[in-house]
Amino acid sequence: MTVDESAESGLVELDCVTRRYAVGSRFRRRREVVTAVDSVSITLRRGQTLGLVGESGSGKTTTARIILDLVKPSAGRVLFDSEDINALRRREYKRYRQSVQAVFQDVGGALDPRRTIAHALAEPLRIHSRLRGPAVADRVRELLEQVHLRPEIGDRYPHELSGGMRQRAVIAQALALSPALVVLDEPVASLDVSIRAQIINLLRELQADLGLAYLLISHDLATVAYLADDIAVLYLGRLVETGATEVVMSSPAHPYTAALLDIANSAAGTQREDFTLEGDPAESAPPSIGCPFLPRCWRADRLGSPAACREVTPRLEIIPDAPTGTMGRAVACHFPVAAHSVEQSEVKSR
Repeated sequence: MTVDESAESGLVELDCVTRRYAVGSRFRRRREVVTAVDSVSITLRRGQTLGLVGESGSGKTTTARIILDLVKPSAGRVLFDSEDINALRRREYKRYRQSVQAVFQDVGGALDPRRTIAHALAEPLRIHSRLRGPAVADRVRELLEQVHLRPEIGDRYPHELSGGMRQRAVIAQALALSPALVVLDEPVASLDVSIRAQIINLLRELQADLGLAYLLISHDLATVAYLADDIAVLYLGRLVETGATEVVMSSPAHPYTAALLDIANSAAGTQREDFTLEGDPAESAPPSIGCPFLPRCWRADRLGSPAACREVTPRLEIIPDAPTGTMGRAVACHFPVAAHSVEQSEVKSR
């Protein structure tokens, strides 16, 4: 799930995907163009979890919608088993839509309040599978059991269930067509702490039993650390760091990643550094040249705003993992935090 081009192909891949939106009145001659996702390449592998993190407005949900084919990329490709989904034949494309499902934060919007839970689970089966009659009812009971809900829950309406039970029902709905990949967009953000832990453990159990791949989008870095095998960090639509979860969480290389972790540690009472992250990304317009993170970068401030940061846009490149020195993570930064200390003379030379 890194940018290593030599790695074997995955289940679903984004290949240099960009998504732009025109904003403003359509009656104006010139409408502003906003780039929500900028040349993002990630790989989702069978049975593994990729955590996608970043502040609001970083492009996480747009990336998820592109994978779900709810939004078409302005450039780049979405690959399914190494095939461009736009080139798939009708039957193959139908298999892709069935193979990629989603669980969103808004549980209420995923369940029709006028229908029972059993009806919600049966509907995709009747539309997309060959199951009929008793076979549908049997599959519905199986789905309820998979998410640890009693069979009689199927006769209830969404408003009759607790938040945790509704989320289990939504997960069961996503599993109805036996997907290979489930996009989890803030799946536990609206739940109480105790219920949150139960749902997280359920997701791990289902992954182990069914071999599911997850794309996990979450502001809760503790959840990402627990569930994800790898992490991809987005800032203003660009990947700024990718790598194994354990490595990135223990020694973040990009100043933005370090600041996000510092904020999370501060909230948990375990803050170790003072990596200031001021302002809002939506209000801190990136410079036309140089590093997009420069206006908010605490590391550039400490290094005296090096010329490289002001004049050259950093590329996502593989760097050695500290302290082992093995090549395993990628970062888009001229002066990575986890790299060996940078002397001022070296800074000036760049």
